[in-house]
Amino acid sequence: MGRPSGGNRKEEILEAGLEVFAKKGYYNTTTAHIAEKAGISQPYVFRFYKTKEVLFIAALDRAFERILDAFKKVDAIPEQLVENMIDAYDKLSERHPNEIALQVIGISVTEEAIRNATQEGLTSIRNYTLERFKDAGIQNAEREATTFLARGILCNISYFLELPELIDGKNK
Repeated sequence: MGRPSGGNRKEEILEAGLEVFAKKGYYNTTTAHIAEKAGISQPYVFRFYKTKEVLFIAALDRAFERILDAFKKVDAIPEQLVENMIDAYDKLSERHPNEIALQVIGISVTEEAIRNATQEGLTSIRNYTLERFKDAGIQNAEREATTFLARGILCNISYFLELPELIDGKNK
């Protein structure tokens, strides 16, 4: 079995980063942890990602891109748009659960570059959602888009903290 090409290796490092950052957080993760998960040497990580911060931002960008892609694939009549977008996000979350954690972690990191990447990602999702809601003729699209994102963030926090009663109101 041959060694994966550079492009595949970069992808493997990114996916390993997603998993390790999701489990350990930004501050507790080292590039050595990511290298171990990817089955490579630590210096090889730096061949593709100059710093841990650059790798985290790439992983965070991947999470936001997947959300946007999932939303763009939703084909629904206006009355079912919100519900179908929620379903699309639920399915995405099942396939890529580490990305839920990564979004929550991204919100908590204070480094400027990561804050900027988090702001850009959330803004792109909000802008897309708002335009989609407006195009569908959803009443009070601005408020509905804000509520949609707020509930999504609350769902992510609930999942991340293993605290489902934040969403369903039932105690553990």
